[in-house]
Amino acid sequence: MSRRFKWRKLVIEKQKVSISRRINLLFFIVVSLFTILVLRLAYMQIQHQEFYKKKLTALTTYTVKSSGARGQIYDAKGVALVENEEKPVVAFTRSNTMTAEDIKKIGKKLSAYVDLTETTVTDRQKRDYYLADSSVYKKVVASLPRSKKYDNYGNSLTESTIYSNAVAAVSDDKVNYSDDELKLVHLFSEMNAATTFGMVKLTTADLSEDQIAYITANKYKFDGISITTKWNRKDVDSSLSDVIGTLSTEKTGLPKEEAKAYLKKGYSLNDRVGTSYLEKQYESDLQGKRTVRKITVNKKGKITSDKTTSEGGKGDNLKLTIDLKYQEAVENILKQYFSSELSSGRATYSEGVYAVALEPSTGKVLAIAGLKNKDGQTEADNLGTITDNFTPGSVVKGATISSGWENNALSGNEVLYDQEIAGIKSWFTSGLTPISAVQALEYSSNTYMVQIALRMMGQDYKTGDSLMTGDYKKAMKALRATYAEYGLGTNTGLDLPESEGYSPSDYSLSSTLMESFGQFDAYTPMQLAQYISTVANGGTRISPHIVDGVYSSSDDGGLGNLVRQVTGEKLNQVNISADEIGIIQNGFYNVVNSSSGYATGTTMRSSVTTISGKTGTAETYAKNSSGDSVSTYNLNAIAYDTNKKIAVAVMYPHVTTDDTKVHQNIARDMIDTYVSNFAN
Repeated sequence: MSRRFKWRKLVIEKQKVSISRRINLLFFIVVSLFTILVLRLAYMQIQHQEFYKKKLTALTTYTVKSSGARGQIYDAKGVALVENEEKPVVAFTRSNTMTAEDIKKIGKKLSAYVDLTETTVTDRQKRDYYLADSSVYKKVVASLPRSKKYDNYGNSLTESTIYSNAVAAVSDDKVNYSDDELKLVHLFSEMNAATTFGMVKLTTADLSEDQIAYITANKYKFDGISITTKWNRKDVDSSLSDVIGTLSTEKTGLPKEEAKAYLKKGYSLNDRVGTSYLEKQYESDLQGKRTVRKITVNKKGKITSDKTTSEGGKGDNLKLTIDLKYQEAVENILKQYFSSELSSGRATYSEGVYAVALEPSTGKVLAIAGLKNKDGQTEADNLGTITDNFTPGSVVKGATISSGWENNALSGNEVLYDQEIAGIKSWFTSGLTPISAVQALEYSSNTYMVQIALRMMGQDYKTGDSLMTGDYKKAMKALRATYAEYGLGTNTGLDLPESEGYSPSDYSLSSTLMESFGQFDAYTPMQLAQYISTVANGGTRISPHIVDGVYSSSDDGGLGNLVRQVTGEKLNQVNISADEIGIIQNGFYNVVNSSSGYATGTTMRSSVTTISGKTGTAETYAKNSSGDSVSTYNLNAIAYDTNKKIAVAVMYPHVTTDDTKVHQNIARDMIDTYVSNFAN
């Protein structure tokens, strides 16, 4: 055998081995891929079977939700404050096979039998209406440049992109519709916005009985059209409307910034929801119960199953703690006195007058009333009682004494000298006057409170001493902490959004001393009402609440059975003894009932009941018409009756003089009216 032949034989053998290896490698790859495929199928069919079942079901099953009517709102005696006014309307339900062209035809047919009223539409809605005709759409698409239909590689663009390009290509003259045509555009837009198997209530003029009868009897002529009812919120004429709050419309639906959270709770985009105050705060109770349907269709689009999985119904009702008649009585008291103040010129710079009444033992809001001064005319401003902050003056002195006890700066009914300190005086200061804690409240001593604050800074003031800077920040922090125990400068726990008052972070030694007798921080009338309620009930701070209970609906649509009682929550106990809270109560009693000529609240003395309370005057400033500062006063009063059925707070800001006793008169009359006519 020649060398050349051997070499060729060796090459051939090597080629055979190489081919064999390649075949083996190819076989291995095929087997590996097949194994991966089998494992993947096992993964899908066994381990994640439910997941893929759901994916399949999602393509053939539709969940349709519809809300019932919203719950109503009643006063404490069951008088309706907000009702639902229902009326028949035309509804459209979109099937899974309907196209935009079908909907356009149905709308045109329907317009011959109902009166259309709405012409407000967007430019996009006009163009969608124009392109709803399939033949028109095809012509517009055919006229588009190639780049508006295909990408750089010749692949067709997505249908949504082509449609957007078609919309942009429609010239303005094509959508220059008449008013009658615009009504059709609006109707089409409402119908076309419906989700598959979803129902929308259409905007038309009020339906006559004949129209209702015809559409009902000829449903087969109008695919998807039916007659249903629509509810509208109807407020009874009362000043509580602002407290009740507002709702979104069907058109606006869920507020954009909260839509995601609502959708997670099962809402639909066009659901009407509360957008402010009670309507929003109790949304989950008031919202109508949803009817949920599961509709299954086969591959041909035919419905194979339509089951109601959850029955809907009307939302629950709210009953308030406020008796509308007492609320109106308080409003009339405010009007009576404030009108006189406006006439006299004393209220020229005042924002208005505000009053809150609470039941001390439960936190029930008995009245929440405000009058706003608008260029010499008055209008209701009940929300001002929880949103507006005013410097309180001497009404805080009970809390200051309480802080003295809590911080070991005062002992029981300790006697200190009322005296001028660094230019600060009480209205009655004359040299050195020894007074107890009870008398400091009765006479309204500023310098008694200043000495408590100084002790909290580490200085036991003696006549003629220079003021030490001390740790005034520590004292301010301690004062504010005690005030918060009474509800001042903090959230009261009210079942409505509220201001927490105004407590500036920038302050000085002087500010801290002023704080001790109510001349620095600012509070809401509601906060003052919680403060006096806490004093009245013996030191328990209870959250105020306007809603008394959540009720179902009766067969006639009124209040049904109690679903949930709403109660005031015990927020904290003031950190002083029963004897110490008794000293504050005794001082407040003497403010009104003492025979001393120094007693500051005797105008609140009642012939109907015994009243305890405290007055406050804060020196403030307002701007006149020229923009110059004018010296004014905030006149405030807090009080409660001897049986502790009611506690009230009155704030009358920026008065031109401190001689008027209107704030005391209002507090007294509020208590007298309640005790005489409304207390159990």
